[in-house]
Amino acid sequence: MPIVVTWDHVHLRSPDPEATAAWLRDTLGGEILRGPGRIDVQLGGAKVFIAEVKDGDGVNAPPVTPYQGLDHIGLTVKDIDAVAAELKSKGVAFTKEPTTIRPGVRICFIRGPQGISIELLERDKKYA
Repeated sequence: MPIVVTWDHVHLRSPDPEATAAWLRDTLGGEILRGPGRIDVQLGGAKVFIAEVKDGDGVNAPPVTPYQGLDHIGLTVKDIDAVAAELKSKGVAFTKEPTTIRPGVRICFIRGPQGISIELLERDKKYA
C-alpha cells in the first residue's frame, strides 16, 4: 500500500515569536493562532508553529545561505508582480526579483525573519 501524506505544519524557531508571527500576518496575510505556551500562524492552508529560542537553549544561530538542508519554503500567489509591489511597499527584502523561469511560471524570493528564504510563485494554469 502506498504511503499518503498531507502537509500539517512547518516549525520555526525564533528569538521573538511575536515579531515573527506579526511579520507572517502583516506581510503574507497569515492568521495568528494562540494556544497555551505557543503561537502559530495559519498560512496558505498549513500551520506555522513558532517556538521561542532563548540564550543558552543550545540552538544554533541561523545559517548563512546557501547551505545544506532546508533551502526555502514556497508559496503560491496570484499576480506576482502586484504582490511584489505590495511587499516592496512594506519594506520586504527581495533576494530575487520577479522573473519568468519557464513559460507559465514566475517566481521571486523574499527574506523572512531569521533569514528564512521564501519563494513566491505564480503558475499559469494553461501550462500545468
